[in-house]
Amino acid sequence: MPASDQGVSSDRYAVIPRVLILLIRDNQVLLLKGCADKRLWANRFNGIGGHIEPGEDPLSAAYRELFEETGLYRDNTTKASEKLTLWLCGVLLVNTGKNPGVCIFIFSGETGSESMRSSPEGTLHWVNLDQVESLPVVEDLPVILNRIKSMKQGDEPFFACSSYDVGKITISFIK
Repeated sequence: MPASDQGVSSDRYAVIPRVLILLIRDNQVLLLKGCADKRLWANRFNGIGGHIEPGEDPLSAAYRELFEETGLYRDNTTKASEKLTLWLCGVLLVNTGKNPGVCIFIFSGETGSESMRSSPEGTLHWVNLDQVESLPVVEDLPVILNRIKSMKQGDEPFFACSSYDVGKITISFIK
């Protein structure tokens, strides 16, 4: 179907596509603590991620963001224990209260690699899953982590919507 037949108009709901990557190992999750001068989420913990660029699919964007923010690359090792594989575990539509909203493709994965580097975005920290809620985190992170921490590669992804009510986020899981 040509682009002219896609039904794009300013009165339809639009979203900004993003990716979020949560690497988990030994009951820990890799989080990025945002730099103090970061525009969004300064000094707060979040997963790895960012925007999907034009022409990029969500999985390629996830691997690109992971490389940019950690130095990890899916094919950077010959050791089986350090292989990196990401898998889609959920899609979250964020209702921002105006147009556009945000669509977050949430990936998880595992790595045995210790060869990581921080980026201008912030510093990397392996955090125990049971300590995440005691940290200054992006508000939806604990809810998302609770949903995916028991998931395994091959499980069906979840679908969810979130919205804000008086500044507080609510996440509804569809599946």
